[in-house]
Amino acid sequence: MIARLLVANRGEIACRVIRTARQMGIATVAVYSDADAEALHVRMADDAVRIGGAAAADSYLNIAAILEATAHTGADAVHPGYGFLSENADFAEACGRAGLAFVGPSPATIRAMGDKGRAKALMRAAGVPVVPGYDGEDQSPQRIASEAARMGFPVLVKAAAGGGGRGMRRVDRADDLPAALEGARREAENAFGNGTLLLERLVENARHIEVQVFGDTHGNIVHLGERDCSSQRRHQKIVEETPSPFVDDAMRSAMTDAAVAAAKAVDYIGAGTVEFIVSADRQFFFLEMNTRLQVEHPVTEMVTGLDLVEWQLRVAAGEALPLQQDEIGFSGHAIEARLCAEDPAAGFAPQTGKVLRWRPEAAERAGIRIDHGLAEGGEVTPFYDPMIAKIVAHGETREEAIGRLRSALADTPVLGVKTNRDFLLDLVGGDVFRVGGVTTDMIDAESWDGGAPSDSDFAIASAILALADGDDWFSSTGLRRCPVTLLGGGERRDCSVLFERGRLTGVEVGATVHDVAGLDPATVVSTRQGRALWLVSGGRIFVFDEPDPLERKSSAGDDRLVVSPVSGLLRHLAVAEGDTVAPGDVVAVVEAMKMETTLTAACGGIVMRVGGRAGGQVRSGDVLAEIADSE
Repeated sequence: MIARLLVANRGEIACRVIRTARQMGIATVAVYSDADAEALHVRMADDAVRIGGAAAADSYLNIAAILEATAHTGADAVHPGYGFLSENADFAEACGRAGLAFVGPSPATIRAMGDKGRAKALMRAAGVPVVPGYDGEDQSPQRIASEAARMGFPVLVKAAAGGGGRGMRRVDRADDLPAALEGARREAENAFGNGTLLLERLVENARHIEVQVFGDTHGNIVHLGERDCSSQRRHQKIVEETPSPFVDDAMRSAMTDAAVAAAKAVDYIGAGTVEFIVSADRQFFFLEMNTRLQVEHPVTEMVTGLDLVEWQLRVAAGEALPLQQDEIGFSGHAIEARLCAEDPAAGFAPQTGKVLRWRPEAAERAGIRIDHGLAEGGEVTPFYDPMIAKIVAHGETREEAIGRLRSALADTPVLGVKTNRDFLLDLVGGDVFRVGGVTTDMIDAESWDGGAPSDSDFAIASAILALADGDDWFSSTGLRRCPVTLLGGGERRDCSVLFERGRLTGVEVGATVHDVAGLDPATVVSTRQGRALWLVSGGRIFVFDEPDPLERKSSAGDDRLVVSPVSGLLRHLAVAEGDTVAPGDVVAVVEAMKMETTLTAACGGIVMRVGGRAGGQVRSGDVLAEIADSE
């Protein structure tokens, strides 16, 4: 058995692996960047080693630094988690040369499945259905355009060497293809160091369903059921469940047989996932094979009662699989929701900031599991994935699992940084999800505003601020009015908090006095940061700001200004001073948390000034370009 395990990752997956290793009596080593020096996974491990700067390229992608950490700490095995180097064949190979057990498949398998074109050829040979498309060596825009025209639009442009939605673009018209190819290639090169692209026929109204497979060094390969991952935004999963509400018994048997055949075709070792795209008429096609543990593996663990990380470690140590196929049982239904630092009302733009309140222990109960790697007071930075936690619910029925998941989400608000928590509550509580009708393009096709705070919410927020700041109000012997002006949900309210003989009697908003006499700030879920107040009211999270009377009016809504919606890297600046732009022209591309956001001009005119430089950091709210009328 492995004696000392280095976890070459961060966040919740590093914490997850450390927990299982500890239960197995295996000592653990964490690695960390400058941004993660105080992170939870660093505190959990038996030992921890700094491996570089905040950027992933300087730390979690630095193979030499990670191998040096194994030598320094005496580790005899490496678990790569997911993301970063988990599907890097060179890393797996380097671990082998260093005499380390790599917790994953062989470098040859990683290479075979990492190249989507080669993977499709292998799957065709193994009799696994594959999506029609183009994965040839000729990467010229002219050849790709010709193949797209042959297939017919819409098509999907994808990075040949990656996954996770990066380097992927939907293209509905031939005129949009050149920009999509440029953006996808740039994103793929930045994320995977490989700009090779492929085309696929777009399966519309599709489901994304995957099968968990497991193999060992003794020739055994089993499946652990399917997971439905159709709830996606920007081609990235946010809710996953097992079993799939869309899959019937005949389809399940065919898909799992195909997944096992795919694993056997590459002599698979360890945990892997065979992903399929499924049409409305239940035809399924091979998409890719992820040669690692998946983010959504907890739902499989919930219905099988197995610890997949333990299986990984035992297989890496040379043991046979603990169970054969006919010994694996399935019980109930499990659903996982990814709680992420992002703003669904702004196209799921990644968010950064300090987490002021996050208490997952409040949701601990039967049937609930929360995997996270961020403690209250920690920082969500622009350098890594925006996921804060995975909230997983298990029930005897799907309906019970949905109810438990919504209850757990309601009990775990995150304050201090915007998240998708309210969106997840609406999604899993909605009619479409409840009947199993979610398709991969549904979320991106709809908008979500989250709802605006009511006058009653403004009243509660005003009262909390007045009670926190106004000690003199309590000593008053008469009727006093404490004026509070708040901005929230894009609206402004001038409120008056009323005190009589030192007792809060109500809050006047407009012409209405709201009764908040029984308000006790200690029982209200809220927190304050500077001039901002985060408040949970009616199950929703709202942010209220007290405007600074000396501050200039915000220009974020000015069409003449192109403003970065996120903090991150200015990957591409497409304009210079003096350039003429038309509405819709690309001005800049900002990368945050591994996702690119393309910013376009809202109006036409001449670029009068630009802010920032390509390759530099920008903050949320920074003006990247100012456009003036041509006249």
